[in-house]
Amino acid sequence: METTLFGRSNLRVTRLGLGLAALGRPGYINLGHAADLGQEYEVAAMEEQAHDVLTAAWESGVRYFDAARSYGLAEQFLASWLVKNNIRTDEVVIGSKWGYTYTAVWQINADQHEVKEHSLAVFQRQKQETWAILGEYLNIYHIHSATLDTGVLENTAVLNALAQLRHENIIVGLSLSGANQGETLTKALDVTIDGLPLFGSVQATWNLLERSAEPALQAAHAAGMGVIVKETVANGRLTPKNSIPLLDEVAQAHGVGSDAVATAAVLARPWASIVLSGAATVPHLQANLQSQQISWTPTLENQLAPLTEDPTQYWQTRSDLAWN
Repeated sequence: METTLFGRSNLRVTRLGLGLAALGRPGYINLGHAADLGQEYEVAAMEEQAHDVLTAAWESGVRYFDAARSYGLAEQFLASWLVKNNIRTDEVVIGSKWGYTYTAVWQINADQHEVKEHSLAVFQRQKQETWAILGEYLNIYHIHSATLDTGVLENTAVLNALAQLRHENIIVGLSLSGANQGETLTKALDVTIDGLPLFGSVQATWNLLERSAEPALQAAHAAGMGVIVKETVANGRLTPKNSIPLLDEVAQAHGVGSDAVATAAVLARPWASIVLSGAATVPHLQANLQSQQISWTPTLENQLAPLTEDPTQYWQTRSDLAWN
């Protein structure tokens, strides 16, 4: 599998990675998530499924895995898999996130699935929790869903605490969401501690429907940040679970699923260091990996350009997706 250096660091990563948002908890907003899990929600059953997908990814050459404190037991599932398979710290790259607390208590119909707070107290608590689980495996630590309205990019205490992670050889990053991803990232690029840029990584949404952050992501890449792209298949909207005639036509012409075409579009971006699959099953992962067979061309780019949505519309549609 193709690899690249991650931003200004000397960390080498695979272009494709696996995100565990759909593997660590019974409820999620992906289309058909309940069917993906076979409605098997016991912790042991979900851990086994997570391990199966992780193993399939590993055997396919994937070496970047992405978790978060709010992904239920994703960090624990990942850690137990790493230990069970005797994977060394120098064989894998691991990222996680702080800022959202998982509150669903393993329920699908919870009043709140996660609560966001970017305070120093939450950072300190969740850092301790993550380090206790992933320890020396961790390479990248993100603020989860940083936005301008949380004030985290102006919170001196939090920023200084994040800067301390550099002494532990941790790359400090931020993940983004919402129609103002680009504005948040532009502000983050100006954050320095002791004369050095604080952020070495950004994780953002970019897909065939939502392209608005591209100029800011290009700027981040040019400034030396590693760029991780999430939600490449738009929570299932760019997969066979949701037929889009134009995308289906291209997929059929290439003999792959629509998710592979959507993933290939992201792999074609020269500023994207890592492209995440959010697969919840081994067949879905294998379908995503077929993106590597597609040679992206200007013709394909132009053919699929009409799929782009207004960012506000895209994020409203996403917020309306049902937890299942």
